[in-house]
Amino acid sequence: MPTHPLQDSDITKCINLCFSCSRSCLETLHYCMEEKGTAFSGKHLSLLQFCVDACQMTARLLIAESEFYNQSCELTFELCRACAIECERYEYDEVFQQCADICRSCAESCRGMSGMTVRVPKEEIERKRNSSARANGSAARI
Repeated sequence: MPTHPLQDSDITKCINLCFSCSRSCLETLHYCMEEKGTAFSGKHLSLLQFCVDACQMTARLLIAESEFYNQSCELTFELCRACAIECERYEYDEVFQQCADICRSCAESCRGMSGMTVRVPKEEIERKRNSSARANGSAARI
């Protein structure tokens, strides 16, 4: 049987991660909707659904070897990264932690496929600066 060029490649790994991430986010979305007595923000639910949609689109574009896969990989990177951050907030919930883990893996794979460098949001830079400043201030007082 002839080997397809997509087999055992970074593209195939990204496709598989996108499908796994899509499934995990969809399962997590349904888990949220089934939870009684626990309020999940509309933002979180929307983010899970957007991540599902982006992952499925990216996988399809990669399979089709479309010229648009780079843009889709960039968007999927951003959505998966945001979804992972949101899911990590529920640190004691195994479903959310599994979703965060696969989102992080998918994000990294998509970042690699798009050839982009990681853009760090301004808020994250500010938070790190403030954290460093507080740590340096504490050290100076000792």
